Amino acid sequence: MAELWVLNASPLIVLARVGQWRLLDLLSPGWAVPEAVVWEVKAGPSDDPARKLIEELGIARQCRAAVPEAIAVWDLDAGESQVLGWAYEHPEYTAIVDDRAARVCASVFGIRVLGTIGVLVRARRAGLIAELRPILAGLRAAGLRTDSRLEAEALRLVGE
Repeated sequence: MAELWVLNASPLIVLARVGQWRLLDLLSPGWAVPEAVVWEVKAGPSDDPARKLIEELGIARQCRAAVPEAIAVWDLDAGESQVLGWAYEHPEYTAIVDDRAARVCASVFGIRVLGTIGVLVRARRAGLIAELRPILAGLRAAGLRTDSRLEAEALRLVGE
């Protein structure tokens, strides 16, 4: 059975920028994006691939996510708060977030999380991408700040 994911802006933005956003459909046909994330992506440059994607999808992937007070006090940005709020209220969803503070908050509330690199590791293991290494380089060029140890571990996990 396919996983259900709720996405924050940065994974959506960088996957779109490196031409890999379709992996979301292949790995999680039911992926969703909270309203605050939609607003954040739409606030980007008009030629940004993620903005174009959100505009093409319209409301098809959009979800209305309440933010429980216990998550709101963490003072995360609106998108991260709504992603975690959705995943908290819908435990069948995994939160796709890269932000460290959001990941710590998620762990406190028992919310499953996966980051952009984790998505790509799953795609590589599923045979949806031939090589991880060039995509990791593309992510860095697209603005994703990553830790070299995390990248090395991801490459080890997929045998590259």
